[in-house]
Amino acid sequence: MRHDALSAPADAGAVSDVATTAAGVPAKSAAQNRAALRRLIVASSIGNALEWFDFAAYGFFAVTIAKLFFPTSDATVSLLLTFGTFGASYLFRPFGALVLGHYADRHGRKSALLLALSLTTVGTLICTVIPTYADIGVCAPLGLMLARFLIAFSTGGEFGSGTALMVEQRSDRKAFLASWQFSSQGMSTVLASAFGLLLSTQLSHAQIDAWGWRIPFAFGLLIAPVGLYIRRFVDDTLPTDNRAHVQAPAPMTELFAHYKGRLLLAAGILSVSTAASYLMILYMPTYAVKQLHLPASTGFAATVVTGLILMVLTPIMGHYADRFGRARIMRLAACATLLTIYPCFKWLLMAPSLGVLMTIMVIAGLIKAVYFGPLAAVLSSLFPTAIRSTGLGFGYNVGVMVFGGFTPWLVTILIAKTGDPAAPSFYLMGCAVLSLICIGLYKRLPPQI
Repeated sequence: MRHDALSAPADAGAVSDVATTAAGVPAKSAAQNRAALRRLIVASSIGNALEWFDFAAYGFFAVTIAKLFFPTSDATVSLLLTFGTFGASYLFRPFGALVLGHYADRHGRKSALLLALSLTTVGTLICTVIPTYADIGVCAPLGLMLARFLIAFSTGGEFGSGTALMVEQRSDRKAFLASWQFSSQGMSTVLASAFGLLLSTQLSHAQIDAWGWRIPFAFGLLIAPVGLYIRRFVDDTLPTDNRAHVQAPAPMTELFAHYKGRLLLAAGILSVSTAASYLMILYMPTYAVKQLHLPASTGFAATVVTGLILMVLTPIMGHYADRFGRARIMRLAACATLLTIYPCFKWLLMAPSLGVLMTIMVIAGLIKAVYFGPLAAVLSSLFPTAIRSTGLGFGYNVGVMVFGGFTPWLVTILIAKTGDPAAPSFYLMGCAVLSLICIGLYKRLPPQI
C-alpha cells in the first residue's frame, strides 16, 4: 500500500478516543481511573519538569557560567561560547529521540521514561560538582559539554514517551492530559527563576561565582529520586491496550519511509512556541542584564510570573482545546505573537524597567499558554500508536534543536551584528508566520488520535 508523506493512513491500532465514564463502569472503577490518571500526570510530567529546570538554570546563569568555564578577554565571546555549547547539545536531542523513542515503541513507554530520567540525573550531577576552568583548565568546558550532551540525549526521549503515554489513555480529554507536559515546564521555570531571584538578591556576585550558581543543579538532584520512585508504580498502558497488535517491527524504518512530511510539519508547528520559550523565558534574564542594564533580579522576577501563567493556564487551554478545536486556538496564539512581539520590544527599549518588563512577560506568558494547551495533542495526532514515541520525539526535538537550542546564540549574534536590541523580535515574527502555515497544513490531515 502506498503511503503519502503527509496524509498517512489512519491508525487501526490506536487507542480508542471514547471516554471512560462512571456511566459505563462501577463508581469504584471510575474513581480508580481518575486516581490512575492523576498518578500518570505526575509521573509523566516530573521528568520533563526536571529536564526543563536544568536547561532553565543553565540559561539563567549563562553570564556566570561564561566567566567560569569559557573565560576570554571579550565577554561577548565568552557568552557566545556558553550559548554555543548549549545549542550544540541540542544536536543530541533528535538522536536521543530516535534511540529512546524506538525503545519506547518496542518495549513500553514506562521503561523509556525510567531510562531517560536516570540519564538526566547523571548529567545534572556532573553540572553540580564539576570544577571550573580555573581549577582543571580545558577539562572544565569539555566536562560541561559532556553533561549537556547527556542531558540533551535523555531529554530527546523524554517528551515523546511521556506524551504518548498521556494521549493513549482511554479519555476524550487528550489535549488536557497532554498539556501537563508543558505545564510542568512552567513549573520548572518558576522554580529556576525563583532560585535565580533568591540567589541574585541574597548572595554577592563573588558568592554566586564561587558556589551559588551550583545550588539549582543540586536541587535538581533532589527531584530525580522522587521521579524515579513515582514512575516505577505507573501502569505502562491500560489493560485493554493490546500492544502486540499495534507494535511496528521497525519504528524508525516505518517513520522515515512514510512519515517524513509529518516530521517536518511537527517541527514547523513547534517553531513559534519553541522560539518564544527560549527567547522570552530562557534568554530574557540575560537580555535584561546585557542589553537593558537592569539588575539580574529584574529578569528573574519577570520570568517567575511568566512561569506561573504557563503552569496554571496551559491545562485550562488544553481543556478548551478539547471542546472547541486544537488548531483554532493555536492559530489565534500565533497571530497574537506576530502582532505584539515587535511593539513589546520597542516599548521595553524605550522604557526599561521592572514594571514594563513584567507587563511584557505577562503578555508573552498568556500567548504561550494558549498555544501550549493544544500543542502536545496536535503533535501526537500526527503519528500512529506503533511509532508515536519515535515520531513525536524526533519531530519535537528537531523543532526544538532548530528553533530553540540555538535561539539565544542566534539573537546574541543578531544584536551584535545589527546593533539593534529589538532584532530578536524579527526572528520570532518569522517563526510565527511559519507556524501559521504549518497549522493550515495540519488542518487538512486525518488525525491519528
